[in-house]
Amino acid sequence: PNGGGSHNLLRPETVESLFVLWWVTGDEKYRDWGWHIFVAFERLCRLQDGGYSGLKDVTDRHGGGHNGKMESFFLAETLKYLWLLFGDGTEVPLD
Repeated sequence: PNGGGSHNLLRPETVESLFVLWWVTGDEKYRDWGWHIFVAFERLCRLQDGGYSGLKDVTDRHGGGHNGKMESFFLAETLKYLWLLFGDGTEVPLD
C-alpha cells in the first residue's frame, strides 16, 4: 500500500455496512451497490490461477496491479457479507 491510501485490501467493512443497511431498510440500492463491488472484485482482483489479490492503486482504472496478498478476512468476512446481502434474509436469524 502506498502512503496515499489508494489501495484496496479486500476489507469487509463496506459490504458489511451495505448488508446491515439492506437488512434494516430493505432498500434494493444496497444490493445494487454490493453487486457493483462484487463485479469489480471479479474483474480486477480475481487471479487467473485461483484466489484474489488486493490492489495497489484503485485510482488507476486497472487497479494499479495486485499486491500479491489475499488476506483471510476476504474469505471469512467480505465474501460472507456479500453472500448474506444477496440471500433471501433467512440464512442467519438476525431478529
